[in-house]
Amino acid sequence: MENNKPVIGITMGDPAGVGPEIAVKALGSHTAFDQCSPLVIGDAKVIRSCIADMGLALQVNPVHDISSAGFQPGTIDVYDLNNVDMSALEPGEVSAMAGNAAFEAVTTAIQLALDNKIDATVTGPIHKKAINEAGHYFSGHTEIYAHYTGTRRYAMLLVDGNFRVAHISTHVSLRQACDLVKKERILDVIQLLDTGLRQMGIRNGKIGVAGLNPHAGDAGLFGDEEEKEIIPAIKEAVKLGFNVEGPVPPDTMFTKAVTGYYDGCIAMYHDQGHIPFKLAGFKWNNDAKKMESVKGVNITLGLPVIRTSVDHGTAFDIAGRDLASADAMLLAIDYAIRLASTKKNNR
Repeated sequence: MENNKPVIGITMGDPAGVGPEIAVKALGSHTAFDQCSPLVIGDAKVIRSCIADMGLALQVNPVHDISSAGFQPGTIDVYDLNNVDMSALEPGEVSAMAGNAAFEAVTTAIQLALDNKIDATVTGPIHKKAINEAGHYFSGHTEIYAHYTGTRRYAMLLVDGNFRVAHISTHVSLRQACDLVKKERILDVIQLLDTGLRQMGIRNGKIGVAGLNPHAGDAGLFGDEEEKEIIPAIKEAVKLGFNVEGPVPPDTMFTKAVTGYYDGCIAMYHDQGHIPFKLAGFKWNNDAKKMESVKGVNITLGLPVIRTSVDHGTAFDIAGRDLASADAMLLAIDYAIRLASTKKNNR
């Protein structure tokens, strides 16, 4: 069948987590099918079981070639890897079997994208310990994508509406993170973020760069990383024509960023960016004891393929209980469609 919509590959994530549930919920309505041709990459048995557990009137179409996918609402096409032992799968439990299944879904998605068989990839949440127990020694999706695409310059970008934050470092210890605040890396991330903003239709975007230390070092009083590394990087970026300012004390930069004062901002390490981002986009209902809304998209900058993702984990504590929100998955699919369209138009 002729298909002019972008084909979006969606990895199911760790089958013991909420990944399959949010994929099914996201594809349970016509919304995603209106703008794209969605394809879940994982194990068809897991998706079928998830549908049955939630009592949904959806069908599963297992395929081994994308030409066999129908891309019709009411049916979830699954690029079937058949790599999950359902008798051994326990919701909410770490296992090497589940970790390997999640890893194989990711590497399959990457290869399909490199082969131009799909237009973009969206990743469900994986469990890092499970993947490592399976013998795949990566600290996260970003590093897997970088390795299998041969990418050396890359960065994590979190997006929710006007709030966009890229990171100098991600999955390393805090002590290591401080050592990674270097002029060359900061300049790289400024350039990567600017390119990412342009891919979203934002030209000459205003970029705020956070300081590492309290009060951005207070002219060297609380540390010298700003004076030695961050300020030189910003000065060089300005010379190159980037619209960048800083270092901005992080306790004030993010309050501006969430309102759209900056088109994008740069955090010096994982939690510096993630905590304000999740505070803005994650809404916990204490009465219902569940998340009412989980918003936020993770985009990997610098790759030769498009990768977006939910910005939350496997949520093992609620896995298999029909409590997970599909908000972030729907947003991740939406951004994948946008980026795929931009890439197509720029060819």
